[in-house]
Amino acid sequence: MKSIKMLLAGAALGLALATPGAFAQDKGAIGVAMPDKTVARWIDDGANIVKQLTEKGYAPDLQYMVTKGAKVLVIASIDGTTLTDVLQQAADAGIKVIAYDRLIKNSGNVDYYATFDNFQVGVIQGTSIEQALDLKTAAGPFSIELFGGSPDDNNAFFFYNGAMSVLQPYIDAGKLVVTSGQTGMDKVGTLRWDAATAQSRMDNVLSAYYSDKKVDAILAPNDVIARGVISSLKGVGYGSGDLKMPVITGQDAEVPSIKSIIAGEQTSTVFKDTRELAKVTVGMVDAMAAGETVEVNDTKTYDNGVKVVPSQLLKPVLVTKENYKQVLVDSGYYTEEQLK
Repeated sequence: MKSIKMLLAGAALGLALATPGAFAQDKGAIGVAMPDKTVARWIDDGANIVKQLTEKGYAPDLQYMVTKGAKVLVIASIDGTTLTDVLQQAADAGIKVIAYDRLIKNSGNVDYYATFDNFQVGVIQGTSIEQALDLKTAAGPFSIELFGGSPDDNNAFFFYNGAMSVLQPYIDAGKLVVTSGQTGMDKVGTLRWDAATAQSRMDNVLSAYYSDKKVDAILAPNDVIARGVISSLKGVGYGSGDLKMPVITGQDAEVPSIKSIIAGEQTSTVFKDTRELAKVTVGMVDAMAAGETVEVNDTKTYDNGVKVVPSQLLKPVLVTKENYKQVLVDSGYYTEEQLK
């Protein structure tokens, strides 16, 4: 039988590891899997979880989590639908599973979900556009183009739906106009959250629909896509002379995008403090390992197709040029030097 560790290695792509034997206590092995080792967000997540688990005496490990008798798996998987068989093996071995940030779909063997309120992320992005364009009082109409995240990422739909819960009434009223007519995740999704794909689509939209008019706002679901969009806009003169950048949203508060916000290119981003998510997740691990009640604050929202997974949701925060120092620097997440 293939081991769970090998199957997860193929699904996870990257992981922050701790060295076995370097622990003051030995409370058992905890498997931790992150989906990507090239994105700063996931590197930070892995490091935060491993650090906090290590401090509590656990042995965070991917390669040997079955043979060393892992008690809990913490899995962040972009496409959780591929893990059904793996999770059944984990359940058969008595291993509990926490889905981290990304809900694992189509499995009854997911015990808990730790994440940010992903629908609220989208609401914040939509509200950022609403406020920046003063949609409640301005006459309009304003032109907007919509970008979604990767269609194989469950969170992308929460982000998009949250944003559209704010924007759709203005579209219906004609105050916001999607000039390209491209709406819905089947048309605006950006596979693998790829900046080049977003830039190429923005190039095409600008060429086909904006040769004689200005785009006023871009819904970008994360910072990577926002940067791709900005590259396209700058390529046709936005951000220079009298052609101002449109309102552009984002997510993850990545350093290049904070610099872009400071420079007046990107309008906002959504900050999700991965230190806090790691803290909550480790608290779940602690409770599960001790056989205690796991704290959750949502038991209705996250249906994975087989069950509603009890969840602990954290609050995301809007970051703009006006508050980035307070939110990111004063909290110790970044130093001022990093953002210069």
